[in-house]
Amino acid sequence: MSTTTTAATVYCQKCGTPMTPQERFCRRCGYDSTVPWSAAAPAYAHVGPVSDSRRLAAFLLCFFLGVFGAHRFYVGKIGTGVLWLVTFGFLTIGMLFDLILIVAGEFRDKQGRRLLEW
Repeated sequence: MSTTTTAATVYCQKCGTPMTPQERFCRRCGYDSTVPWSAAAPAYAHVGPVSDSRRLAAFLLCFFLGVFGAHRFYVGKIGTGVLWLVTFGFLTIGMLFDLILIVAGEFRDKQGRRLLEW
């Protein structure tokens, strides 16, 4: 009778990509998981999946074209992008709120993954 063990999911300390405990190198960024965590590692080491979209691009789109919802279209949020477009970014209040979220690293893409990498 054989027993199988289900490996718990761990996350890359550098980019947050899900990994199995047996994997040494991250498939996304190549980070060596055998290197002990240090102060040089990003603060978002254990936050879960990280978006492929870049925070700098979202920030620039929000800053220059935020009232038209360009940053929301960029991360795949088409519905709210259209809403931002027709309401002029919720009269710029919604755009300013999104700008703060992007700078703070709390803005998320359509799949709920944070935009953390600049």
